[in-house]
Amino acid sequence: MSKQTDNKQFWQRWASCYGPLMQSSEPLYAAIAQQMQPHLTPEMNVLELACGSGQLSFRLSRLVRDWEATDFSPKMIAQAKLKPRGAGLHFSVQDAISLPYADETFDAVLIANALHIMPRPEKALAEIYRVLKPGGMLFAPTFVHGTARAARLRVRLMSLAGFHVFHRWSAVEFVDYLNAHGFRVAEQCLMGSAVAPLCFVRAVPQN
Repeated sequence: MSKQTDNKQFWQRWASCYGPLMQSSEPLYAAIAQQMQPHLTPEMNVLELACGSGQLSFRLSRLVRDWEATDFSPKMIAQAKLKPRGAGLHFSVQDAISLPYADETFDAVLIANALHIMPRPEKALAEIYRVLKPGGMLFAPTFVHGTARAARLRVRLMSLAGFHVFHRWSAVEFVDYLNAHGFRVAEQCLMGSAVAPLCFVRAVPQN
């Protein structure tokens, strides 16, 4: 896919700057991690999709047995691998819509801030559904569409920088989308700011 259809070239271009740029978002990542922690246990195997350079991977991997952190940008994964990590944290280049893992492999899947910037997020959800064990959990904290003028300006500036947001869901629309594509939302809450609101979602596969 080209940068017009999946943003991959954008991430490749900005990979070396991404970590430093995300320093200002540390409180938001901390809040996401805090929301997830009660649901993570030492015997779990977790898959993370669209991990970037590991903003959540390093925070949460110590809480589980095995954490497979993946991203479709080789340069993002290269940046993540530069940092020291525990034995249970593994980084690899994978495409969220075509995963190499067997059915029912993982106890939980995390995909943070990515579904709205995928042209076909339903394909990623189908793969997540496939690799989750029965009773497994999907964590999908996702930026949703803010109504404030500053929020619209933020999206416009991102577009000018070569970054495309494919889905401008409201929180309600995002939950409805997950419910329509194989998952039942068990928990949701809003985080972030009026400029960049984020809907934290924990969901389970529908039978």
